[in-house]
Amino acid sequence: MSELLCERDGPLAVVRLHRPRVRNALSGALMETLRGAALALAADPGVRAIVLTGDGPGFCAGSDLKELAGLDREAVVRHEEAAGAVARTLQRLEVPVVAAVEGFAIGGGFLLATSCDLVVSAADARWHLPEVKLGWVPPWGLSGLVDRVGPARARTLVWGAAPITGAEACRLGVVDELAGPGAALSRAKYHAARLALLPGHAVAAAKTALAADARALDEVCSAAFADGLTRQPALASLAGYAARRA
Repeated sequence: MSELLCERDGPLAVVRLHRPRVRNALSGALMETLRGAALALAADPGVRAIVLTGDGPGFCAGSDLKELAGLDREAVVRHEEAAGAVARTLQRLEVPVVAAVEGFAIGGGFLLATSCDLVVSAADARWHLPEVKLGWVPPWGLSGLVDRVGPARARTLVWGAAPITGAEACRLGVVDELAGPGAALSRAKYHAARLALLPGHAVAAAKTALAADARALDEVCSAAFADGLTRQPALASLAGYAARRA
């Protein structure tokens, strides 16, 4: 069964993360498939906008920590570097990408959503960055968050003392628009359809002009992540997930 579902709705492509049994956790295979699908859709002249959402209970629970727990340190770093490349791909696509978040957006799921051009969230969705508590810094995706909320607010969110609701995420600038429970996808499609009516070359030029240097920040975060993996809090966290995997 495919871990990624794509459907067309006129000029829109709706892409669904489809690993509901593991809360749409980001496996290496899923991220590779997502990157390929995004590039293929952006190259299709019939696609004028993309909506990214999750199938099942929520948007995305972040990196597949059970998968990571079975890898050595170097492989974990490579896994997350590949995930970062996917987020940067979404930021650089020449078509707009709108995230539709229901249920939860946690860790890498949070940062995958904020790598999109617009974010629509259900008001009761749960947003959280738990990485620091686990013993490491998010290894990718922080440039999109900093663009949205600024470095000071991003720092407090990354320290992640407690989850926030979609309503709070909207107040802070993480989210662009709130929707009622179950309505995030329809509102995201509404915005994507409006963007699809704009001249494609001008949309692409605006994305290029406003794109941040995400790679530079990702490289800094990846190095800090690799260092964190050598320390006891991270080792204990991964050992816990390894036990669950076993």
